[in-house]
Amino acid sequence: MPDSLERTAERLTTPCGDGEMVWRRWGSGSVLVLLHGGSGSWRHWAHNIAHFAATRTVIAPDTPGLGESARPPGDPHPSSIAAVMAAGLARILGPDRHYDLVGFSFGANCAAHLAALEGAHIRSLTIVGAASLGLPRIGVELVKVRSKQGEERREAHRENLARLMFHDRALIDDEALAIQEWNTVHARLVSKGLASGSSLKDQLPKITAPVRAIWGGRDAVAWPHIEERLQVLRDARPELREKVIEGAGHWVMYEAPTAFNTALEAMLEG
Repeated sequence: MPDSLERTAERLTTPCGDGEMVWRRWGSGSVLVLLHGGSGSWRHWAHNIAHFAATRTVIAPDTPGLGESARPPGDPHPSSIAAVMAAGLARILGPDRHYDLVGFSFGANCAAHLAALEGAHIRSLTIVGAASLGLPRIGVELVKVRSKQGEERREAHRENLARLMFHDRALIDDEALAIQEWNTVHARLVSKGLASGSSLKDQLPKITAPVRAIWGGRDAVAWPHIEERLQVLRDARPELREKVIEGAGHWVMYEAPTAFNTALEAMLEG
């Protein structure tokens, strides 16, 4: 599916550090911006883009330092990454831009910083599988893949997806393995160290748009403490609308795309 999405996308670039940030755009109508997770690329949204592009303009970038995008200037931080994104969206969408924003995992942290910067340009903010809420982060030990080749490398990717991204190992298909390989090869920004602390939580009072949240019910970096994360959001944002998709893991929008797309659609319409 990423190949077919790639062929139908409009590829856009904006300045980023010493190079360019790469964006892709599909569809027409009200704008939906999707920010992927750490060590990822726009491919994290492979099961969601076509659904939303049927009725909206969907924009999915590669975060600075990941995918095809150059590293951000200075020391990488969600705030500096958000500044690059805000400048890029101003170029792509113009001064009267108005869009819904969704961020997954590390992208949720970046999205909160972006929403705080963009103010009234943001119609709604939805965070998916978020960290950086001032709560302990559950560590997940992953298999090192750099020195592996062939089938051994493929099985290492499968194991890492099972440990971190999926709840049901049986749903790890060839497409997920191909996406994981592509993302791993192209990742230069190490975002793991930026996922702890309270970086996202600290932005919540600054955001003028309504906030929504989605988690997979068996998200490996949150379970069994999803309720505590939701309570942090409820305390800061009384208007919060939330959805926990039972039986799905961290990469909820890939593992359970129908349930995720339905939940996000309802949040955007609301």
